[in-house]
Amino acid sequence: MPAMKIKSLAESTRDKLKAAIVQIEEFLNNNALPQLVQENNEQTQSFYSGLLSDMRHLLVFSEVAYEKLGAVLRRPNFDVELAERALYDVYHNGVNAFFYPKNECYSEDGRYAYTGQDAIRFRMKPIRVARDVVLSASRIYEELRDDLSYYESDYLTQRRMQNQPK
Repeated sequence: MPAMKIKSLAESTRDKLKAAIVQIEEFLNNNALPQLVQENNEQTQSFYSGLLSDMRHLLVFSEVAYEKLGAVLRRPNFDVELAERALYDVYHNGVNAFFYPKNECYSEDGRYAYTGQDAIRFRMKPIRVARDVVLSASRIYEELRDDLSYYESDYLTQRRMQNQPK
């Protein structure tokens, strides 16, 4: 991939991560478990506890990737290898953290991806603020997944081929 294209991809990825970080951080700063749990039962408690945990992990992964991309973009000489590694990390840490959350409070149902409906399905019906942050973030992470699909497997294949003796 040409260096200018990688630089442009790094810039747009960083911008999208910033938008996701702002939304997730605002949600986490303004909502705690007692505010989210409206029915005091174990299942609801577990659901929101897991959702908050997954959102915190996603925020950390996204912030680390945002900082890495910022450092790459601020260098006087753009380092293509470093940028590609950072983009690879965004895909495998940030995008995967969103679409495969550890606590499985939500999941993506691919059958809805092309219908114009939200493809995110929750394990139980969340309150509006929790639903909104996940659905809003899903749009950003879907774009990132599409933009960075090369880094899902092709990037590593190319790297391995470059490192093989000739």
